[in-house]
Amino acid sequence: MPTDVSGKTRFFTESVIREMTRRALACDAVNLAQGFPDFAAPAEIKEAAKRAIDEDYNQYAITHGSPNFRRAIADKARTYNHLECDPDRNVTVTCGATEGMIASLLAVINPGDEVVIFEPFYENYGPDVILAGATPRYVTLQGAGFTIDPDELAAAFSERTKAIIINTPHNPTGKVFSRAELELIAQLCRRFDTLAITDEIYEHIIYDGGRHISIGSLEGMGDRTVTISGLSKTYSITGWRLAYAIASERLTSAIRKVHDFLTVGAPHPLQEAGAFALRLPESFYAELQRMYRRKREMLFAALTQAGLRCRPPAGAYYIMAEIGHLGFADDFAAADFLLNEVGVAAVPGSSFYHRAELGRELLRFTFSKSDETLERAAHRLRSLQDKLRSYRR
Repeated sequence: MPTDVSGKTRFFTESVIREMTRRALACDAVNLAQGFPDFAAPAEIKEAAKRAIDEDYNQYAITHGSPNFRRAIADKARTYNHLECDPDRNVTVTCGATEGMIASLLAVINPGDEVVIFEPFYENYGPDVILAGATPRYVTLQGAGFTIDPDELAAAFSERTKAIIINTPHNPTGKVFSRAELELIAQLCRRFDTLAITDEIYEHIIYDGGRHISIGSLEGMGDRTVTISGLSKTYSITGWRLAYAIASERLTSAIRKVHDFLTVGAPHPLQEAGAFALRLPESFYAELQRMYRRKREMLFAALTQAGLRCRPPAGAYYIMAEIGHLGFADDFAAADFLLNEVGVAAVPGSSFYHRAELGRELLRFTFSKSDETLERAAHRLRSLQDKLRSYRR
């Protein structure tokens, strides 16, 4: 085989999610594929960024994060996530949760290590593990409720298991891991001396009285957890690329070394605005949940009325819909039909699975869009059944 590129790149593809966004733009489809808001960020956060630029926070911050931003992160982590957190010893500011994940993996992985990943998964996790030099071990979330099979999970652990990746609230399913599930994972982590690396980017987007629990707050997990979160989803600023990793001083030291040579640091003025955002009152988060609960209801109604089968998610802002009964060859054929004939972009479900056949009857849709966008998508989806009948003729 050619030797001018890394052999690691043979084991994964480019992002299907971001490819669907490019295709949606090219054909003027309603983009329900990629999870970014198409509405304005909160005005007070934008004003804070403008003030920071005017106050000349325009040069490098300390590579692992400005002191003001790290203090705000630590305060939030102690009160909301119930984590012991010192801004100088436990916080690394990263360029998005994506960098937080790869920096953390590169900081802890050694040759021969394995990392457990639940499937369906956010599509970056498998490539991240491979790029870090480890072998992924996949555990399938079961049934319509995407539950953990304790026996399958236990079987994935061994003396080679360096880490398990946990994403709660979960992309793409909207699952919120329960305390019992996290305790099960924590028990295995303690037994096999395994790290938990968590992606908690949707931690404030939870519905129906649900509660977010950080596994790092459970007994015996503080020193063996890397808690990754950020501002992109909560504050509708995905383009700012502000996130952080919280870990023990020993792990943080390694993460900071990797982060420094990956990106040097996140944008300084945006970090100052991020500190302002993290100090917003509780009413902001209550309104955030009310907004997304309304949008969840809008998309759920549009999908079910169009003949797709789905259930409302418990968290995050995605709906996984079953499309096997519609008669398409697979999920990519269904996504192509929706894009080209209906004018709505979704993500093929198999892109979230190591075993592609598990996702071939699923599509993922996002409702992180304006009401006008969701109404336009609903209008187009109403034509789905008529277009299918014409297609079959």
